[in-house]
Amino acid sequence: MQPAQAPGPGVRRELDQESRDWLSDLRAEGMVYDAAVERLYELLLRAAGFEANRRAAGIASLDRSEIDQIVSDSAGDALVSVLARLDDFRGLSKFTTWAYKFAILETAVKLRKRAWRDREIPRAPEGWELVQDLRHAPDHDAEQGELLTAVRDAIATVLTPRQREILVAVAVNGVPIDVLAERLGSTRGALYKTLHDARRKLRATLVDAGFDGGELGDTS
Repeated sequence: MQPAQAPGPGVRRELDQESRDWLSDLRAEGMVYDAAVERLYELLLRAAGFEANRRAAGIASLDRSEIDQIVSDSAGDALVSVLARLDDFRGLSKFTTWAYKFAILETAVKLRKRAWRDREIPRAPEGWELVQDLRHAPDHDAEQGELLTAVRDAIATVLTPRQREILVAVAVNGVPIDVLAERLGSTRGALYKTLHDARRKLRATLVDAGFDGGELGDTS
C-alpha cells in the first residue's frame, strides 16, 4: 500500500466544519456577513496584539499608544487581505490559523518599519571594504582567508552598484527587506530577485576561482 501524499500546489483539502462556516458567512450578505467580519476583525486584533507585545520590547522609545495604533492598523490591513484572498484558502490548516498569519505578518512588517523610522540605511562604503581582511586572525586559517578575499573581490567587481547596495543593506547590515523596499521605492519581490541574482553571480565567481560555492548557501 502506497503512503498518502501531501496535496500538491493548488490542491484543496476537504475543509473542517468550522472553516466551512467561516467561508460561508464571509461570502454571505447582510447581517450574517457583517457579524462574520466583526468576528474576524476581533480574531485578527488579538493576533496583532500578541505579535506586537512579543516584539515591542526590542524597540526603543515605543510607547503604548504607538503599539495600540500599530495593532489596530495591522488588524485592519490583515482583514482587507483575508477578505480579498478567500478563494486562496486551500484548507491546509484551519481557516482561523490561516487568517491569523496575515495579522502576524502585518504587525511584524509595521514594527520593523517603526524600528527603522529614524535610522539611515547603511550603504556600500566608498572604496569597497565590505569583507574585512581576517586572514591574520587566530581563528581563521589560510584557506578561509583566501575565501574572504575572493568574496570581497567578487562583490567589488562582479556585482552591479544596485546589487551591491542591496546586498550590503540586507545581508550585511541587517536592514529588513520591507524597510529597504519602502526607502528605495521598490517591492519585496524586486529586491528578493536582485539578491538572488547577486548571490548567483557571487557563487559562479567563487566556483570559477576554485571554491565549491556552497559558502553562500542555496541560491536557487
